[in-house]
Order: sequence, then C-alpha cells, then structure tokens
Amino acid sequence: MSTETEIRGRLLLNNEEYQQLAANHDSLDTRLAKLASQHYLSENEQAEEKTLKKRKLQIKDRMEHILRGSPRPSAQALKNSTESAASG
Repeated sequence: MSTETEIRGRLLLNNEEYQQLAANHDSLDTRLAKLASQHYLSENEQAEEKTLKKRKLQIKDRMEHILRGSPRPSAQALKNSTESAASG
C-alpha cells in the first residue's frame, strides 16, 4: 500500500471534513453517472451536469489540500468559487 493511500485511509477514518467531502464526492459521482446513462439530456439536466462536475472538482481539490496538508481556502473563496460555478 502506498503512503498516499495509507494517508487517505487514515483521513477517511479520522477526519470528519474529509469523510464528508468523500461522501459528497461519491454522491455527485452517482448523480453524474445517472445523467451520463441517459440518451438525451434536457437543457436543465445539461446545466446540472456542468454544475455537478465543477462542484465535484472543487471537492476533489479540497480533499487534495487536506491530503497534502495545505492551508484551507477561506470560506469566502469557496463561496465565490461555488457561486461562479453555479452561474457559469
């Protein structure tokens, strides 16, 4: 088992924020898979898919910050990035 894998495992056991992020990431992944299985997406579903992909990436980035021990982005920075993802 690699060191990074071991750290991820420990974070999943001991870090509540990381656990929540992982659960949210999995939930988004499930919803995106459901959308991807459809033959046709409405405009609303296409917009939802785009928003979900952006949010999933934000969550993954935050998980990597935790994994690497980087400082947490400010709440305002996260809010701004979420708002821009929703409008973009």
